[in-house]
Amino acid sequence: MNTEKSIEILNSLIQINNDRIKGYETASKEADETDLKTLFSHFTETSLKCKADLVAEVKRLGGTATEGTTTSGKFFRVWMDIKSAMTGSDRKAIINSCEYGEEAALETYDDALAQSEDLSSEQLMMIKEQLTAIKANWQKIKDLGNLMA
Repeated sequence: MNTEKSIEILNSLIQINNDRIKGYETASKEADETDLKTLFSHFTETSLKCKADLVAEVKRLGGTATEGTTTSGKFFRVWMDIKSAMTGSDRKAIINSCEYGEEAALETYDDALAQSEDLSSEQLMMIKEQLTAIKANWQKIKDLGNLMA
């Protein structure tokens, strides 16, 4: 296990959780319906918990946790703002944007797990648990999108 590589992997997961936090804060502002605002608040809480666990692990390893978001996350939020302005806070458009964001998060977690040789068994367990929670969020968004199709 390479500590520097572990920190890099964990920081990539912190970044995607930062993206999710910012993205769901944006989605909550754009949504008019209470059910979506509640759902997005729950998803934000999921990412805040994931982020806290990841930050604690990076610090335990002697590293510095990243504060930023990914470049693609910034582009995603700008695109979501523009799309929302054009569609008038359209429920389906917001859900589709969130589904796209969740797929990016799942891909980042899958990439982290693919580098398992650089992670401890405890780190792998934490990442797998977080992935399960994020997959559950993704499934809720996907189900909402399918209901509207």
